[in-house]
Amino acid sequence: MRRTLFGLLCGLTAASIWGGMYVVSKVVLDVIPPFALLTLRLVLGILTLWPVALLRKSTRITRHAFWQVFVVGFIGYGISIGFQFVGTKLSTASNGALLTSSTPAFVVLFAMLILGEPPTWRRVLALLLASAGVVAVIDPRSAQLSSQLFLGNLSLLAAGVTWALYSVLIRKVTREVDVLSTSLIAFMGGLPVSVPLAAWEVSVQGVGEITLGIIGGILFLGIISTALAMYLWNTAFAVLDAGVASLTFFAQPVVGTLLGAFFLQEEITTLFLVGGILIGGGLLLASSEGG
Repeated sequence: MRRTLFGLLCGLTAASIWGGMYVVSKVVLDVIPPFALLTLRLVLGILTLWPVALLRKSTRITRHAFWQVFVVGFIGYGISIGFQFVGTKLSTASNGALLTSSTPAFVVLFAMLILGEPPTWRRVLALLLASAGVVAVIDPRSAQLSSQLFLGNLSLLAAGVTWALYSVLIRKVTREVDVLSTSLIAFMGGLPVSVPLAAWEVSVQGVGEITLGIIGGILFLGIISTALAMYLWNTAFAVLDAGVASLTFFAQPVVGTLLGAFFLQEEITTLFLVGGILIGGGLLLASSEGG
């Protein structure tokens, strides 16, 4: 039970950090193009975790294991986040929140196919409860499904599916490689996609004025939102069954809404409160089964 609570805490903390980074990302993206920012985040993540890995003297990793993790990182930080950027550009923020919330459902599917984790009635019920909760929090009435947004919505759905695949594969590779080394190598896996696209973006769009505030935002996104949060997310999937760990993903919209109410005086609705209770109920139900 203690191990389950630790895993849930790691996943919830990671999702909460991501839920709270929207404002920072929005400010920094006004100055630095998306893939250039992703490259900076991945490089900062590598520079943050590398000294820790050296100090811990992680176990020796075989060439086969290294490339396995590298490919997983390519899927997560290259393909999935790439789809997310494209979808965000071509669709809307509300559509993004709604479509990427499909990730836990796909985690359950991939966990069954790749890891052999059975979709028990308790986990399915927990997923349904939490999914209903996140729909209430996001309020799908704000979503837009016009034909002009089709490619953007499709990209956002692809982002949710590929992030689910990444998360399940993380659980698989951490059976052989420790979480710290896995996180470090996975960051490297995203660079073959982000670096060339970043170079193209900068050559076409350029970069805005770099102020101390922008530098602080980049450091936050690289060290806290990437190195720390990704390490915690990977830890959650290493410790818990994937179907249980995936439910912590639903903390993102809750935290985002709470921060919006605190900093931007946005209204907390009754629907949000009901959604929060349903998400919490889903997490409790899943955690009672163990990981």
